Amino acid sequence: MTTSSKADIFVHERGICESLHVGKGTRVWAFAHVLPGARIGKDCNICDHVFIENDVIVGDEVTLKCGVQLWDGVRLGNRVFIGPNATFTNDLVPRSKRYPEHFLTTVLEDDVSVGANATILPGITVGRGAMIGAGAVITRNVPPFATIVGNPGRIIGYQNTPVAGELTSTVAAVPSQIGARVDLGVRNCWVERLPHFTDMRGSLTPLQSGKGLPFTPKRIFMVYGVSSHLVRGEHAHRQCEQFLIAAHGSVSVVVDDGKNRQEVRLEDPTVGLYLAPMVWGIQYRFDPNGVLMVAASHEYEADDYIRNYADFLAAVSEAKK
Repeated sequence: MTTSSKADIFVHERGICESLHVGKGTRVWAFAHVLPGARIGKDCNICDHVFIENDVIVGDEVTLKCGVQLWDGVRLGNRVFIGPNATFTNDLVPRSKRYPEHFLTTVLEDDVSVGANATILPGITVGRGAMIGAGAVITRNVPPFATIVGNPGRIIGYQNTPVAGELTSTVAAVPSQIGARVDLGVRNCWVERLPHFTDMRGSLTPLQSGKGLPFTPKRIFMVYGVSSHLVRGEHAHRQCEQFLIAAHGSVSVVVDDGKNRQEVRLEDPTVGLYLAPMVWGIQYRFDPNGVLMVAASHEYEADDYIRNYADFLAAVSEAKK
């Protein structure tokens, strides 16, 4: 971050900006106060009655609406929007006149938006592109592009993630013919109608390599007992292929190749989702009794996982070179 001259920034006559580390084009409005140690990027808009403490870093093109306070330990990426009276905290057990050895670091990555009166607990990372609804209380890390509402905050969707086929039901998007397939437009991911048989005794969906399963599985596991507000997955595999089926109930799956994203609602055991390597996968919105069955092409290998979204984007970029 470069140091700008006073001529490069605007400070209202009733505003106070003590920091010399403020980017060109930033505006500080009336009754706002920026302490000397704060580092502010370029083209930011710091509205009335904003307070920014010393150990704070703010990226470029950030908007801080009226009544926001950024306490020591807050880190905002580029193009972050903070709505009126949104509240940040930096101490889990605050006591008057008692200070911790260091304040917890709270990170909002690039392009995050926070609605009015939301509260963000300390030590949390909010992933890039996430949307925090007005009044939400954020008590845990937020995945990239997630939309969060409520107290405590829960995920209700993902930003810029259309439902497959622009339909609310994957079953409706996939023809009833066995073997019918719909390409999701996300790095070789697709959904397919599986072999299935129904008679007076009930229904059967057999799976075998080449007939329903696109590979010979080395591992099969089930995910169940997941509360509706919790999220599973949030990782990519370097080599492992996966095939997902809602064995009971329903679950939403987000697939993301770093450029394109789709959301699939698995709700029929005759429909399977192929999750290719180097695709970020997220499972959420589980039914109370939902059971997700996953077949994997490889045995468990810790080194095959990419668990950080920024690392995933870097790996995708490197693979394109």
